[in-house]
Amino acid sequence: MPKILKIAAAQCRTLDTTGNTLKQLETKVKEAAAEGVDLILFPEVYLGGYPRSATFGAKIGERTPDGYHQYLSYFQGAIDLGDTPEGAYDDWVSRQLPTNDNGVRGDGTREELERIAHETGVYIVTGVLERSGGTLYCSVVYVDPAKGIVGKRRKVLPTGSERLVWGQGQPRSLKAVSTTIKGVKICLAAAICWENYMPLLRQTLYQQNVNLYLAPTADGRATWLPLMQTIGFEGRTFVVSSNQAVRDDQLPEWISEVKREGKFISGGGSCIISPFGKVLVGPSWDKDGELLIQELDFEECEKGRLDLDVAGSYSRNDSFHLEVKGLDLIPPP
Repeated sequence: MPKILKIAAAQCRTLDTTGNTLKQLETKVKEAAAEGVDLILFPEVYLGGYPRSATFGAKIGERTPDGYHQYLSYFQGAIDLGDTPEGAYDDWVSRQLPTNDNGVRGDGTREELERIAHETGVYIVTGVLERSGGTLYCSVVYVDPAKGIVGKRRKVLPTGSERLVWGQGQPRSLKAVSTTIKGVKICLAAAICWENYMPLLRQTLYQQNVNLYLAPTADGRATWLPLMQTIGFEGRTFVVSSNQAVRDDQLPEWISEVKREGKFISGGGSCIISPFGKVLVGPSWDKDGELLIQELDFEECEKGRLDLDVAGSYSRNDSFHLEVKGLDLIPPP
């Protein structure tokens, strides 16, 4: 019997404020719900924004006053999910976590995301710029319509100059999430942008028997698509990747370094890939606000394990072993 769900990648850019971006997220989720979508993915740091072109006034051994002001502007657009810098993953997910005087954890963004998912019935996965203490993290949250937020993870290694403004995430947050949607059991997990170029991180997700591999990104180059195809084929998993299509004149005003000429500096490239590496939808270029929607039959993942299961029959676990600090890699039921 087919195990079919309708999945969407939202190619949406960050707006001028985090509040407005959250409103756009709600609009897009409602639009997806009207199309019968069961799960939707938004891009890397969609809430809070990817600071493309910003230098933060940094040179080796030197930071400018303007650079500190840039960081302040970026910091103020981040969201507070009520977590600690140590990333108390399981405790934070728990609904028993104490609330503040307003009855919310953090700044209320968590509760807003939970409300949107609950009211629409759509499972939401989105990138967020998370503020914890004085540090920013590139994070992803999983929002179940019935249970609320059931997982969160932080990018374990920011790429290049991202390391100046984002802290390193905890490996234990690479934990996959198992759920059932309309009777279909799925195991989903997100690898953020260039984490997808980390072979052992990919294997960490494969060994949890992931059949819905999510790749929110800021990489809008043509080389991204073949990577997504490789992951689909390698992991025998559906792959959904979401990126922003954004012009230079749409970046925040505090990014003073950019020339505002109305040119796309990220064309997007969002796509959906099959467990056999076939491109099902996309890649979409230069289209802001587009929803890429596809019905997926998760029996295709099971079929693919016939000749390639890199977490099982094709892994040679008698010869090779992967251990991730703080994470049990036994596949979920």
